[in-house]
Amino acid sequence: MSKSEDWDLPDLDATMKGERQHDWISEPRFKKMFSEIEDGLQGVLGKGTYDWVDRRVFDAVFDRSTLLSLHKLMEKGDIETIDYPIARGKEAHVFHATSNHGPVAVKIFHTTNAVFKSLTKYIDGDPRFGGLKRRHRELVKTWVRKEYRNLKRMRKVGLPVPRPLAILNNVLIMDLIGNRDEPAPRLKDVIVDDPKGVFDDLLDYLAICWQSCDLVHGDFSEYNILWYDGEPWIIDVGQAVVAAHPNSEEFLVRDVTRLVKWINSQGYSIDLGESLLRVLEDEVPSLTPYSDGD
Repeated sequence: MSKSEDWDLPDLDATMKGERQHDWISEPRFKKMFSEIEDGLQGVLGKGTYDWVDRRVFDAVFDRSTLLSLHKLMEKGDIETIDYPIARGKEAHVFHATSNHGPVAVKIFHTTNAVFKSLTKYIDGDPRFGGLKRRHRELVKTWVRKEYRNLKRMRKVGLPVPRPLAILNNVLIMDLIGNRDEPAPRLKDVIVDDPKGVFDDLLDYLAICWQSCDLVHGDFSEYNILWYDGEPWIIDVGQAVVAAHPNSEEFLVRDVTRLVKWINSQGYSIDLGESLLRVLEDEVPSLTPYSDGD
């Protein structure tokens, strides 16, 4: 999404007064809190340099619990401003944001989206998250913790994923992959000079994830890989499960299948069975671990 796009957005004050779901903002106990963070949200409130895309999405993403979480994160200094959206999906929206040490990506998971109920298959069976409560809000919090821990785990073996910086409830803060004012594009949206070399690297990453990290990404495709500085970066790892998960092998086959489908769409004829054997049996390269891994 271009930050220069011109969106016709109603005046915020009129919007807030007209929407019953935001009446809580005028309550004395919340009014002070909102006034303290309002300047930091100008980019997504339609009054800053960047205009918000759709007020209905604002209503869905920035509910009371999310704004309370952002308030706490701003008080801690983890976020200074939320500038503009860079990705959106059924489960979460990702925003370009500014912190006291530079640009970051802020991923805000929807707390009112029932689609999370269909994602329990990535949590049930994972021994790290036993005894999960079935309430939707608890599912969301568990998903955020899961993505945070998966990122840490992958970086420990040197896999190129964003560095997680902080979490609170349904908010995850990560390093921004890209330049200061231009987030990296998806692999789907770029033309690479050496597709086969990129495929080999990504297949190695799947093998390292499986053999060294004991994880399966679970949604590996050109949509969840960013292209930055001539290298692929893996994102969206919330659904990644440990090898002990009852569906881990099914997810692994699906990941390899999608990667082979991508490279074959580039004019190659890569065999799926051979690629899967490489992931399962070939010796994997040793990557330099990131120092922030657990």
